[in-house]
Amino acid sequence: MTKFLLGLTASLVLVAPLARSQPAAKAAAELVIWGGPIYTAVEASPKVEAVAVSNGRIAFAGGKAGAQSLIGPKTKVIDLKGASLFPGFTDSHAHLDGIGDRELTLNLEGSKSAAEVIKRLKAYVAEHKPTGTVVGRGWIETGWPEQRFLERGDLDAAAPEVPVILTRADGHALVANTAALMAAHIDEATPSPFGGQILKGPDGRLTGMLVDNAKGLVNAIRPKATGERRLAQFRAAMKVETAYGWTGVHSMSVRMDDVALLEEMDKAGEASLRVYNMVDYDQAAPLLASGPRATPDGRITTRGIKLYMDGALGSRGAALFEPYSDAPTLKGTLITQPEVMRAALKKALASGIQVSTHAIGDQGNATALDLYEEAFKIDPAKGKAARWRIEHAQILRPADIPRFGTDSVIASMQASHAIGDFHFAIARLGKDRLKGAYAWKSLLNSGAVVVGGSDAPVERGAPLIEFYAAVARRDLKGYSDANWHPEEKLSRAEALKLFTASAAYARFAENDLGTISVGKRADFSGFSVDLMAAPEASIPLGHAVLTIIDGQIVYDNR
Repeated sequence: MTKFLLGLTASLVLVAPLARSQPAAKAAAELVIWGGPIYTAVEASPKVEAVAVSNGRIAFAGGKAGAQSLIGPKTKVIDLKGASLFPGFTDSHAHLDGIGDRELTLNLEGSKSAAEVIKRLKAYVAEHKPTGTVVGRGWIETGWPEQRFLERGDLDAAAPEVPVILTRADGHALVANTAALMAAHIDEATPSPFGGQILKGPDGRLTGMLVDNAKGLVNAIRPKATGERRLAQFRAAMKVETAYGWTGVHSMSVRMDDVALLEEMDKAGEASLRVYNMVDYDQAAPLLASGPRATPDGRITTRGIKLYMDGALGSRGAALFEPYSDAPTLKGTLITQPEVMRAALKKALASGIQVSTHAIGDQGNATALDLYEEAFKIDPAKGKAARWRIEHAQILRPADIPRFGTDSVIASMQASHAIGDFHFAIARLGKDRLKGAYAWKSLLNSGAVVVGGSDAPVERGAPLIEFYAAVARRDLKGYSDANWHPEEKLSRAEALKLFTASAAYARFAENDLGTISVGKRADFSGFSVDLMAAPEASIPLGHAVLTIIDGQIVYDNR
């Protein structure tokens, strides 16, 4: 860690001013990019032939001849060779630590059955011979032949001796084996905490499933997160994200000590990704006291808090006004008590801290909007300027859709949730409630600002999948039907804004980021596929070829 914490030595270059009688010469650019379609996300000039960069900012965007005049002996010229270039794509909702953890632990993504999970777990235990708790993530039972959640018996068959905790893909539920339940002192008499569920079978015995706030009951037996471990997670996450083509991430549910770690990474020149932190409310007292903070170069900015209104749809924790269609005794769960929310919102409004609230169900979203409106009445001017967000905004009553625009609340949505969830959403909600589900276009039409993210590691986290989902509203095999409400899909220009200009606005950075405009930071994402012109089906088949942040190449796969 000592070597890591050494900061970079800054150098200062003094330049003598030109004499008044001498005509001003054009300074050579440090970087020029051309050779493929370049989309600016600027309505008045949506496409240019070339861009030039100086001192980490965009110095020119226009015709190739203009860029040619800025080339000097030390200018680096990048030929896109037909690839397409965009303003830096930002994932406006991801969990950076979780993305890194996915790379370092048992990854269960893509498991096609409970039997496959058991096989993967058994192989992992055989290879690693763990002595402490085994953790993994990424399973999701929708589409499995077993048609059920994982159960502790599944895990016991693969690893009966060591505690095992496997988190569902959505992060809102986990399954623990018998050894883990015993180590955490959880049995049939353990009461469910507020906002959580301890699931039991028809025989009254524990299934091993812990939902939402009940997940915390096993925290004591999880492996301890050392500073070195956290650093490894962030290094892995930044490598993954920049290789996907993301230049920035709005990182959710951040620990306050991780803010300091990320700031040290930036100081040491290791922050290869632009990070905007939203700190978990139970960690946020120092931030609420100090107000927003950022590193000198702005690479790591911390300005928000994250709250939870309800759970997730897949684990039936999303709070609904009416029962789940496939579980008539359940309506989901409100995770945070309203009085706790009220206190948090009041503090945030007073200190200039942005609020992001997780809300998925129609009741969860309506309650979050009610509480926001109540807080805004304290100071309407601050409320209009607060840019508070609702994360996911998945299931809405049609009557609640206009409230986002009216209240100046940002809808932070993840297009890939729709193309995954719709395979089971109709079972959870029935057809009628799908009318207000994943309603990106309706929200835009009503005047709301909508931003796009991935919720990785809940989803894979690839920008091309997110873009495809927003414009096609089909799954990755091309399937859709009337229940998916194709009228909610976006135009390509609208989808581009979700990940560029609107993403910049959602983090108060529209003057520095979000479009290819002279004077803005030189953040660019280059892809092998032309997102604005290629056939829809080819979009998710592409890949990132170039990721540039502040004019520095952080990923190159041309």
